[in-house]
Amino acid sequence: MADDSFRTERDSLGEMQVPADAYWGAQTQRAVENFPISGITFGRRFVRALGVVKKGAAQANRDLDLLDEERAECIIEAADEVIAGEHDDQFPVDVFQTGSGTSSNMNANEVIANRATELYGGELGSREIHPNDHVNYGQSSNDVIPTAMHVASLEAVERDVLPALAALRDELAAKESAFEDVVKTGRTHLQDATPITLGQEFGGYRAQVEKGIERVRGVREHLSELALGGTAVGTGLNTHPEFPTLAAEYISEETNIDFREADNHFEAQAAHDAMSEAHGALRTVAGSLNKIANDLRLLASGPRNGLGEIDQPENQPGSSIMPGKINPVVAEAVNQVHKQVVGNDAAVSAGAAEGQIDLNLYKPVLAHNFLQSADLIANGSEAFAEKFVAKLDADREHCERQVQQSMALATALNPAIGYDKASEVAKAALKEDKTVREVAIEKGYLTEAEADEVLDPRKMTERVILSDED
Repeated sequence: MADDSFRTERDSLGEMQVPADAYWGAQTQRAVENFPISGITFGRRFVRALGVVKKGAAQANRDLDLLDEERAECIIEAADEVIAGEHDDQFPVDVFQTGSGTSSNMNANEVIANRATELYGGELGSREIHPNDHVNYGQSSNDVIPTAMHVASLEAVERDVLPALAALRDELAAKESAFEDVVKTGRTHLQDATPITLGQEFGGYRAQVEKGIERVRGVREHLSELALGGTAVGTGLNTHPEFPTLAAEYISEETNIDFREADNHFEAQAAHDAMSEAHGALRTVAGSLNKIANDLRLLASGPRNGLGEIDQPENQPGSSIMPGKINPVVAEAVNQVHKQVVGNDAAVSAGAAEGQIDLNLYKPVLAHNFLQSADLIANGSEAFAEKFVAKLDADREHCERQVQQSMALATALNPAIGYDKASEVAKAALKEDKTVREVAIEKGYLTEAEADEVLDPRKMTERVILSDED
């Protein structure tokens, strides 16, 4: 009795049994069986990008009269469905596969070909629209996969990472303004330093994120280059000379992002320095987020035996044993994002450096790690902005008390009484548990009026231009 839960598909190695309702074919099924490695498959961004590339290729081949109109329109419609996410469950190939990504390219070719065949009026597996001869016409896995990598990566940057960082920057800017009048103790080497405003500290965080945005924007130039048209080794064998530019124009139209043919197809397929460079920008941004999250955790430490200069949001109970404990859980999640992105960067930088001769064979892992980092940074930044930074408040009274007790106020005495006397005052204040102001007056170095003028913490946060006489 025939098993109607499977159908027979064929490739150059022979027949394969494929689930009857699957759009994928023999090569995808072989990959599923050959690579039971991680259980991790490509996500929405990359599958969408494969659809975008196949659609653009079909449009270009149609315009160049290399693909008949009816078949081309069926391929375009099927690719549109892939782009829209209607067939995400039809991409079962493990990320850890052949290094060129051939299995994922053929997965896309087979899914689109079988769905297009249905639209054409044929049966699944009949190959009336062929995965190689029609869907993959004028292409190779060696140029399709790096093209999809760049499309997916730049879309992730433009649609996810940059908007999320902008949202975080705006929340930090709001706190910069809200806390501009909160004078507090600065800290260098984790020791008391001269006064600073809480707003100035948040201004530093805001500027750090702004510069991160600039760095990420800088990846556009090289990620916008597409390898499509190079085919197997970069020579463009079996491809119309106008195909690369025309396909890039259609891909740009579909994504609303400016893409262009690679400056050099040999470089675009044999090396993936653009991916390494772009991920380096993500790693740097992740480091910025880690620094900011660590600082805010320190400033919120307490509530009674820490720095306690800012009040953190009560996102959730912090302990299963200590009642009433609240932890900076969202900031801690951001810290963990950084560690994962650093790990991903090691994989990306190593993989990008390991191309041999005319092809880099780490394409799938490069794409996967980059896109995971982009997701983590985007989602982490949004959560950090919305659930932590936006809900912070300053403990103004505590900040004022702390700054008055700081030994670093003695720094402002240098121009008035000299470094040696100022050092004497600072040491005495610490030993006698007094303020710098009290000791300076007791020793007769300053009058009360002079102390009020010289030791005003607010003035110490403002840049003063000294004259030559001073």
